[in-house]
Amino acid sequence: EIEEGHYVKENIFQERVVTSGCAGGKSFYRANDMKDCIPLDSSLRVPAEDIFRVMENFQKKSSLFKDTGGVHSSALCRQEKIKVFAEDIGRHNAVDKIFGKCFRENISLHDKFILTSGRVSSEILIKVAKRNIPVLVSRSASTDMAVMLAERLNITLVGFVRGSRMNVYAHDFRII
Repeated sequence: EIEEGHYVKENIFQERVVTSGCAGGKSFYRANDMKDCIPLDSSLRVPAEDIFRVMENFQKKSSLFKDTGGVHSSALCRQEKIKVFAEDIGRHNAVDKIFGKCFRENISLHDKFILTSGRVSSEILIKVAKRNIPVLVSRSASTDMAVMLAERLNITLVGFVRGSRMNVYAHDFRII
């Protein structure tokens, strides 16, 4: 609901406005950003034990985080193994580095899942969906928009992986 005297520009979803989200800014993406996203059809299943093991290894791998406490990490995983690892001050950049390395080195994505240290936003979920990766796992939380998109796009979304606990927000059939 819009307060009296305020209005929403009619074509706001046809424009892109991006500011820093880390400092309380907001970002609005066009519906066009989802045009290549179709519901995924994947037979990938990931044992819960693999997720717990890979998360433990993932946290140990981040030496830059241990030194600074100020970076995010992402990884491309297959079973309980980390295949590609990246760190960056920005959570989006850490995910993008994974995809860049996979592109440069022609690494297949179809039988793997993404692990991240940061909050899962709708933008990160869309990046994963566009690469047809059916499982996205985070040590942190997911936004409600990311959960809604995961449901719609048939992506398994897992958050708050800590010790031997996790929250599965969407499509739990892939976690065995």
